Amino acid sequence: MYLKEGCSLLLKVHKPSIPFVLNTNTILNPTHDNDATLSPPVVKECDVLRRVRNESDLTLALEYFKSMANSKSFKHTPLTHQSMIEKLGRRGEMDGVQYLLQQMKLDGISCSEDLFISIINSYRQSGAAEQALKTFYRMQDFGCSPTVKIYNHILDALLNEDRFHMINPIYSNMKKDGLEPNVYTYNILLKALCKNNRVDGAHKLLIEMSNKGCSPDTVSYTTIISCMCNLGKVKEARDITSRFPPIVPVYNALINGVCRESNIEEAFQLLNEMMNKGISPNVITYTTIINALSDAGNIHLSLPILALMFKKGCGPNIHTYTSLMKGFFVKVGSVEKALVVFYQMERSGFSPNVTTYSTLINGFAKAGNLIGATETWNDMIIHGCHPNVVAYTCMVDVLCRNLIGRVDWAIKLLDMMEECGCLPNIMTYNVILDGLFKENNLALAFWVVKEIEERGLELNLVTYNTMIHGFCCAGMLEETLKVVGKMLVGGIKPDAFTFNIIINAHCKNGKVEFAIKLLDAMTAAGWRPDIVSYTSLICGICEFVGLEEANVYLHRMVNEGISPNVAMWNVLVRFLFSRVGFSEAVILVDSILDSFQPLRMHVFKAVLGNFGGLIHNSFPFLDDAELNLVMNSRAQWWSRWIKEPRQLFMQRVQGLDSGI
Repeated sequence: MYLKEGCSLLLKVHKPSIPFVLNTNTILNPTHDNDATLSPPVVKECDVLRRVRNESDLTLALEYFKSMANSKSFKHTPLTHQSMIEKLGRRGEMDGVQYLLQQMKLDGISCSEDLFISIINSYRQSGAAEQALKTFYRMQDFGCSPTVKIYNHILDALLNEDRFHMINPIYSNMKKDGLEPNVYTYNILLKALCKNNRVDGAHKLLIEMSNKGCSPDTVSYTTIISCMCNLGKVKEARDITSRFPPIVPVYNALINGVCRESNIEEAFQLLNEMMNKGISPNVITYTTIINALSDAGNIHLSLPILALMFKKGCGPNIHTYTSLMKGFFVKVGSVEKALVVFYQMERSGFSPNVTTYSTLINGFAKAGNLIGATETWNDMIIHGCHPNVVAYTCMVDVLCRNLIGRVDWAIKLLDMMEECGCLPNIMTYNVILDGLFKENNLALAFWVVKEIEERGLELNLVTYNTMIHGFCCAGMLEETLKVVGKMLVGGIKPDAFTFNIIINAHCKNGKVEFAIKLLDAMTAAGWRPDIVSYTSLICGICEFVGLEEANVYLHRMVNEGISPNVAMWNVLVRFLFSRVGFSEAVILVDSILDSFQPLRMHVFKAVLGNFGGLIHNSFPFLDDAELNLVMNSRAQWWSRWIKEPRQLFMQRVQGLDSGI
């Protein structure tokens, strides 16, 4: 198996920089003329450009370029320099780019704005926005004055690396140079504001655009609408859309916004609104809705949307297929159908990407299918698809989830992940921690937490809840409270799951008084206990305090509008049967029925559940309607439905009591 044997993944190999000295001996002689007395044939610029651009080997292309520089048959032009610089820039050889740029300056060759734009874009692709900015400031040394066009490219390079603090000064310089921003400039500024969630500032900028006679385009509106929807301001976003003609990208942003809020009904309304206005939804529109339905486990509703796509002549893309696969995995027992979608996707000519593979691995993880997940992982590696942090996390998850316990493999995969230059995120560590706590490997769990902190990753709510649950399962209640304290200091607010874990752990360990105080304190602080909280507490009170105190919290729960479920009644009835016997339990249950008239059926079903054999043998013919009749008339319960005298029945009950 690749995981165990360590299948080699492609690593980033930093090749040594290519020497860029131009005044060397000619390596490639394009003339092949040994007669020094004859003038070498003139080489045309177009021939040099064709050779440089078509040569796939960067070293050979550079050697040819150098040979031309040293020959008497050709003198490099601004265009040939730019062609070579662009080729070097695409390969990330920025030292070579700077060398040739300096050589152009020494040789007195003019540098165009397009050349500097090419260099700035190369730095952008290399993730070196600061170097791009330094090159931008050197433009005037080469006799090239900046225009709006190059300002836009440098702003975009800074935006690409989220260097927001540098964008405004550059924009101010642009205005000082007397240059008026165009729609592309404004769109970059809008994206910067939206990335910072400064939607109010973006809205003001949109107004400024219009006031200066620069009409916003589809990118402008889509940017701000998408930002507002991502921030949950869908209603405000819809108000803005009424000010301009509706377009597909804006509708897609709105549909994505309502889908993020799980408002599928409104997504359908927007889809109908589009079609009624004569706007044809595209593959993004349909896929967004299909993905939302799949996330919600409504794969049966996704299929009609898929059919509508085909009917409208819109074919699915790889994201559509991936969303459908996810939907079938969410629905338990539909792994085979998810694989059918996968094979159909391949037959349609789509090669799976890392998201597709991650979806498959995650689906196999939820199904507990270690073999299926591993085969998918190996298939991904064989086909040259490099896993990202999501794919690694999914694979770590399947190893930690599996019942046979492969957390040791998950740790090895974590090491492999870092060796391949892919750093784990907090979600990866959360999965590892959960697996370690399930194996009660506290020492290694502590080490993982320390590593998270050393890497500067912020522990989130899931991390803290995982730690709290792990310590509670290990009976380390004091350590649990320390984690809660650290959680509060870190500004993370506990949720219902946090409190329920702590209450349940203290009740199981007999510290019911502390659990009661915690529940009362958190209620006073505004937290509302749920059915899980009360079930844990009442179970602990029954076990370690008594029925009377449990009855107090049972009434308190009902008064707070929380209806006891079957699990709650099971706790109470089981306690009664184990402590007082069946005959006394019948009397106590009868008194409970008087207190909770609307909930009598739950109590009776709990009795059936705990002594199903006895009761069902006596009442094999009762349906729900007849059970209601029985519960509404307990006199009939003893006389009509029991086919033996009451005295004989009670003797059987007492015999059962003696056997408990």
